[in-house]
Amino acid sequence: MVKESGIIFFDIDGTLLTEGDKILPPSTKDAIFQLKNLGHEVAIATGRAPFMFEDIRKELEIETYVCYNGQYVVYEGNVIYANPLKASSLENLTQFALDRDHPIVFMNHESMKANVPEDHDYIQESIKSLKSAHYPTHDPAFYKGREIYQALLFNTAGEEKQYEKSFNDFQFVRWHDKSVDILPANGSKANGIKQLLAYSDYPVERQYAFGDGLNDIEMLTEIQNSVAMGNGQPEAKAAASYITKDVDKDGILHGLKMVGLI
Repeated sequence: MVKESGIIFFDIDGTLLTEGDKILPPSTKDAIFQLKNLGHEVAIATGRAPFMFEDIRKELEIETYVCYNGQYVVYEGNVIYANPLKASSLENLTQFALDRDHPIVFMNHESMKANVPEDHDYIQESIKSLKSAHYPTHDPAFYKGREIYQALLFNTAGEEKQYEKSFNDFQFVRWHDKSVDILPANGSKANGIKQLLAYSDYPVERQYAFGDGLNDIEMLTEIQNSVAMGNGQPEAKAAASYITKDVDKDGILHGLKMVGLI
C-alpha cells in the first residue's frame, strides 16, 4: 500500500541546529511535531556519530536515522545497515597520516578515540565547534579489531589532496577548517537513505530532504523534494530543488511550508 504521508530527512548542524551555538530553534521543534502529528515520518541524516546526537533524538522523539554520512543506518530503533571503513586501508592511512603529523580520530557506533593526545589544537578546535558533550580520549590502537564507520583526519584545507591520490578506498569530505571526514569510497548520506527507504514504501514524490553542507550534496541531488538552508554552502543550494531561509530565521518551518507539508 502506497503511503500518502511522506518521509522527511533532516541534517543536524546548520539545518536543525543553528550553526554557531547549536541551538534548536523553537519553531523547528514545533514544526517537527506538526509533521509527526500529520502522520509524516521524520528521520535524521547526519555526519555525526549516533552517540553525538542522542539528546536531539530524544527531544524530537526520532528513532529513524542515517548517521556517519550514511555508514550506519537505524530504522525505528533497529540497525539495518552498516558500512565500515576497510581495515587494511585504514591501517595504511593511519601510518601515512602519522608520517605527516596529521592526527586521526577513530569512530565506531559507541565512542571515538584519538591516535594522538586529545589536547592537540586541531582536535580541540574542530570537536568543540560541535558543542557536544562527547570528546575523544587517547587510544591509538582503537581501530584495531573494531568496525570503524568514520574517521576524522585533522589537517588544513588542501592537505587532504595527497590522501585522495593515495587511498582509493576512501573519500574525504571537509567539514571544518582543520578537519576532514574519512568515509568509504561508496559511502554517502544518499546511499544510507537508499538503504533505509528499502524498508519503506514512500514513492519518490513523497520523499523530502533538508540540508546545508557539502556532505548533503548527493542527498539534495537525489531526493526529489530537496531543500537547502539559506545559510547553506553554495554547492548545497545549487543541488537542491528549493532554498529556504536561514536556520535561525525559522528556515525549517518556512521550508516545510514551501513544499506543502504543513
